[in-house]
Amino acid sequence: MRHIYLDHASTTPLIEPVISEMTTVMREHFGNASSIHHHGRQAKMMIENARKTIANAIGASIGEIFFCSSATEAHNMILTNAIKDLNVKRIISSPLEHHCIIHTLEHLSKTTEVEIVYLSVDNKGNVDLDQLDSLLRSEAKTLVSLMYVNNEIGNVLQINRVSQICKEHGALFHCDSVQGIGKLSLDVNITPMAFLAGSAHKFNGPKGIGFFYMNSNNIISPLLYGGAQERNMRAGTENIIGIMGMSVALEVALEEREMRAKQVSLINQHMRSRLTELDDIIINGTDQIDNILSVSFPATQKVDMLMFNLDISGISASSGSACSSGIEHDSHVLQHIGHPPERKTIRFSFSHLNTIEEIDFVIDKLKNFTPVKENI
Repeated sequence: MRHIYLDHASTTPLIEPVISEMTTVMREHFGNASSIHHHGRQAKMMIENARKTIANAIGASIGEIFFCSSATEAHNMILTNAIKDLNVKRIISSPLEHHCIIHTLEHLSKTTEVEIVYLSVDNKGNVDLDQLDSLLRSEAKTLVSLMYVNNEIGNVLQINRVSQICKEHGALFHCDSVQGIGKLSLDVNITPMAFLAGSAHKFNGPKGIGFFYMNSNNIISPLLYGGAQERNMRAGTENIIGIMGMSVALEVALEEREMRAKQVSLINQHMRSRLTELDDIIINGTDQIDNILSVSFPATQKVDMLMFNLDISGISASSGSACSSGIEHDSHVLQHIGHPPERKTIRFSFSHLNTIEEIDFVIDKLKNFTPVKENI
């Protein structure tokens, strides 16, 4: 059976250069980077070369890049320890953030004295940046935590404006950059930030490896203790296999960014065009990255089974719903933008590996499960 993968915002497949690099590391470079013998020094050198690649990719200094297991780990550390070490009294975020931010903020609101403020959003998923500017006029030491690209509806944040607003008011800007790294431009010299984080599996690298950037003017303490790895910022033997895979993946992503962007834009526009053949379709969000397309379908009996039917047709996509105790409901993002709960949302997310033919196949299958316009 034909299988089509349209869930690249969740995780991307490894590309051949990454597989080749990781295979070589597993076979030939098994030393512990903390060891002083030849194999250890070799592993250490490879890690530092990878650190340089990541730093160059975002315009950072090498000493400002730290490897970790995931962006989730990094965000937990940054939000938690910014309160403890940087005297942060207030965190301003949005209700549309990834769960690794939302759930961490919920925990901190219960276990610390920090004030948590969520910005207003409109029905297109736009965060109210005028409100941010107004809130930052108070004197409370504030960290602003906003994502570059929304992982569900694809909205792209005006990070230059957010950075400027934070700079004007002396606030710290922390950015969940997971969905943007390797796809959109990001230079911390042009767009100053205190912290950002990324995960390799969003740009064709391996799962279980990520990195964070910490501006040298805003040093916080580690989340994990036990060893001096990562210049005392992240204890534990370094995952050299994952680090090298991530480094190669990002390097290739940047080299091919223009080509990939053109292909993804073509795929996105073709999908939007073909969706007009279906009845009562709504695209969630606005000013989106081309890689993510959140599509709302009208309420019908067949649409209720849409995810199941796509799956058995060999199409992997992501539901815009959450499931709790067996009861399906709209995700927190869809709820906050006022998505009608009786409708069904599917997130289709693309990469340069998708084709026009795959999109046509998907549309043909969708026509079996959702109303089609007449006289098309």
